[in-house]
Order: sequence, then structure tokens, then C-alpha cells
Amino acid sequence: MQHAVFPGGERIEFRQGPIPRAADGEVLVRVSYTALCGSDNRLWRGGATYTPGHEIFGTVDQPGHARHGERVCIYIVVHCGRCSTCRSGLTQSCSEISELIGWNRDGGFADFVAVPECCLLAVPDEIDDRLAPLLLDTIGTSAHAVRRVAALLPPSAAGRVLVTGAGPVGLGTLIALKDAGYGRIEVNDPSSERMAVVPSFGGVTLDRNDAERFSLIFECSGAHAARNAAIRTVSPGGAIVLVGENSSPWTIEEDPTFRRKDFYLIRSFYFPTAEHGENIRLLQRQKGCLETLIDLETGPANLASHYSEFAAARYLKPLFNPRGRPDVVDNL
Repeated sequence: MQHAVFPGGERIEFRQGPIPRAADGEVLVRVSYTALCGSDNRLWRGGATYTPGHEIFGTVDQPGHARHGERVCIYIVVHCGRCSTCRSGLTQSCSEISELIGWNRDGGFADFVAVPECCLLAVPDEIDDRLAPLLLDTIGTSAHAVRRVAALLPPSAAGRVLVTGAGPVGLGTLIALKDAGYGRIEVNDPSSERMAVVPSFGGVTLDRNDAERFSLIFECSGAHAARNAAIRTVSPGGAIVLVGENSSPWTIEEDPTFRRKDFYLIRSFYFPTAEHGENIRLLQRQKGCLETLIDLETGPANLASHYSEFAAARYLKPLFNPRGRPDVVDNL
């Protein structure tokens, strides 16, 4: 089969290798689509030991197995299901296993991937193949963050709402907030191209001269400057939800702005498997809006060049098709 190699230096190569063999408790999945994700930029720049790609949709290809032929998304977190964390429902934070598909075990920029059975999330037939990968980071991560804070600040109690970062997770958060009943949602992003699409998703672009405070801030970019700005602008009694990721250290300066107001600082990571059904229903309700996120389909011959354009914010949510033709679908 073909599989992608990220050697570092913003390069991607494709090599031939054996089809993986599923170990005990694993199944082989034939990959249909793997969505590109900005968190892979670290691997694109610095290199990866394993095949990247963690927003995977495909079909179980394991003759004789009870789930053979089933359409599935691949849950990125390998989890034990037995530890106290898993039993409490937080499968994304398993205390016993530290494996992430596409990070420290092979992922979906390939024809096939072998995954633990616990990572199979069934996808109903009525969901289009191209939309299925959105059930993971774009919907799953975003909707979980909204659900986490809704008990503290429901739509009826929330004042001004801000989303920082208008990438796929930021726009997914905007969609989830609208779906949950939140009203006016403002969005900020340094990219003028991404800000231009915000109104089509029901958001309002933030006036950069506006210095007023927000009762609810979803920080989806991972940028330290945006995190620090959120601390400055969150209202007393408000909440900051950290959704975006950053692998470099972040230091909070305990200045008067930080010390002299009550506010919630919440970290939200991925989503528990128990929310998969809710995520499916959200996708079905918001299908029309979510379809517009997918603006490119690419294959092995074009992934290197298109990933570079994606990293430069040229595209929102490209899909990699391992059996894609040399010509691609570009919806921009």
C-alpha cells in the first residue's frame, strides 16, 4: 500500500509498504478520507516517526469479523475502558494508555490503518462519506467544549460571546454555539481570508477597535497572545474555554488583571465516546452549513503541495483520499 511520510522541513513523501496486520483486539480499516488538521503542522515541520493523519473515516476490512464492512470514524485516543477516568466517561483522557492514532501510532494518510476495536465509531449510512470525518475534530472537539461550559453559562445567562480562531475548530465551535441556542457570536482571527467566511456561518466579525469585555470566550487558535488577550477581556464571572492547542510553554502573568476578578479557565480536550451520538445528530441538523467547510479533495500526488497551501490558510478543511485521482476537486 501507499503511505505518507513526513520527514520534516515542510515536506511530504509517499512510499510503498506492506498492508498492516491487525493484532489481537484490532481491526484493519480501509481509509476512505482523512481530513487535514492544523495540529499536524508540527509534524509537517519537525518530522514524524509514524504515518500522520488522525481524522479518519473508512470501512472495516476484516473478513470474518463481526464489524466487517461497517462504515466507521476512528477515535484518535486509544483507551482502556477500565481505569477510573474511562469509567467516569472521560475516555479522551484515559489514565492507563497514552497512544494517539496518527501521532505515536500509524494514522490515516495511507490506504489502510490498523486500529483497536475500541476506537471504532459507527457512522450511519445516511451520512455522506465526505462529511463523516467532520464528526471527529470539527464537530466532536468543538461541541464538547460548548457542552462543557453550557452548564455554567447557558444561552439564557450568557452575555457577549467570542470565538478566537476561525479555523475548522473555531468555525465548528461557532456552529455548535448557534445550534445550542447562543445568540450573537463574535469571531476574531488574524487571517482576513478566514474572517471573510465568518458571516456565512452565522457569526459576526469582531471590530478590532472594540475593547469591551466578553462573558464567554472560546480560544480555538492555540496562540499564546490570544490566550493572554482572553484573560484581559473576559468579564468578571465569565469563562474562558481553551480549545486550541500549543506545544510550547505558556506562562500566565499574575498581574492585577488576572488577580482581581473571578472567572473560569476551562481546558476542553477532544470528546468522550459517549457523545458520538449527539455529534451525529448535530451534523444532521447542521449539514448544510458543515458541507461548506470542505473546500478541497486531494490525493497522494497532490498532498504535499496542498498541505503547504492549507498551512497558509488557503483552505479550510481539505480531505485526503488515498485513492484520489491526480486531478482534484477544489471548491473555492
